[in-house]
Amino acid sequence: MTDQPVVSALTDVLGQTFRLYVQTHGYHWNVEGPQFRQLHAMFEEQYQNLWAALDEIAERIRVQGAHAPASVADLMAHAAPEAEPAQSAEDMVAKAIVEHEAIAATLRTAIATCADAGDEVSAGMLTDRLEWHEKETWMMRASTR
Repeated sequence: MTDQPVVSALTDVLGQTFRLYVQTHGYHWNVEGPQFRQLHAMFEEQYQNLWAALDEIAERIRVQGAHAPASVADLMAHAAPEAEPAQSAEDMVAKAIVEHEAIAATLRTAIATCADAGDEVSAGMLTDRLEWHEKETWMMRASTR
């Protein structure tokens, strides 16, 4: 039952989601400044959502008959290189926007791959993820104006 292009697409989404989870959790821990409370809470909501998504995506890989990455190194092998650490609250938000946009692009490609393979369930799950990332990007952008 393993559809290699679907598994590959899901694994790439999983790796990027894991990297963004770690980055966002670090922002939650380290944000400072006048917007501390707002950003601390926003980053917490984001990392909790990302954490839950990891399980859902990994389980979808298992449904495909493949094994999900089981180590940090394996997960990171499927993610883009890490950005330089952010040095200010504004930089954290700016880098988070870039990362959410990057994963949105990966999701669009993965959705198309799943749709082409006739895997409506994976495409639907990824579409839900895309919707969340687009909304988070919009909210962060609105907060910088």
